[in-house]
Amino acid sequence: MVEIKTDEALDAMREAGRVVAHALAAVRKAAGVGVSLHELDEAARAVLREAGADSPFLGYRPSFAPTPFPAVICTSVNDAVVHGVPTDYRLRDGDLVSIDCGARLDGWTGDAAITFTVGTPRPGDLELIDATQRALDAGIAAAVPGNRMGDIAHAIGTVAQAARCGMPADFGGHGIGRAMHEDPPVPNRGRPGRGYPLRHGLVLAIEPMLMAGGRDSYRTGDDGWTLFTTDGSRAAHIEHTVAITDEGPRVLTLP
Repeated sequence: MVEIKTDEALDAMREAGRVVAHALAAVRKAAGVGVSLHELDEAARAVLREAGADSPFLGYRPSFAPTPFPAVICTSVNDAVVHGVPTDYRLRDGDLVSIDCGARLDGWTGDAAITFTVGTPRPGDLELIDATQRALDAGIAAAVPGNRMGDIAHAIGTVAQAARCGMPADFGGHGIGRAMHEDPPVPNRGRPGRGYPLRHGLVLAIEPMLMAGGRDSYRTGDDGWTLFTTDGSRAAHIEHTVAITDEGPRVLTLP
């Protein structure tokens, strides 16, 4: 069931989204050559603790997962697309890192993701990040009353196609509110003018995931969580929680 939020709920979700933004900023600041993925997770945990928030990621176990998720962030490095589990791996010069983070505050949830390079960027990584950001921006611009879900999906997919990037089939964004994953689903490809109608108070996590190799296929790692590109190409993932309002898209996960 799709829940339409009140303006008061949108303000509450904005506070949860602000915590997410601060956690992602702390992780980005902590990242560097030699820093472990566990240390990045601890940086995010510290922000959540200070804000009095908890994590919708920690202990989450969807139907496909063999175990509950053990961390408050997803850490996807290089050819990992999404859902990477933090480990003792230490970042190296040239790594491409995607961090996904959520926060729950006063019963409301925010969810966002960033992608960045560590040290000297490898050829093509900055262009991949830029294409992913442009895909997200296009999706957000289409998130207005009177449009439909297919308009968001088409906007994202058009940018990805122009950049000759693949996107993992069957994965995309989602509704969000009191729970991290709510209806409706937000696909990253679609036909304009089709799908669920957008209206004031609908809140969506919009999250393009672009794969530089151009393929849409992926494989699941041995941990049962991490999705990897099948051809070993690099991937980027950028996400915001966005409220659809009569005044235009309201991004709830900005600092």
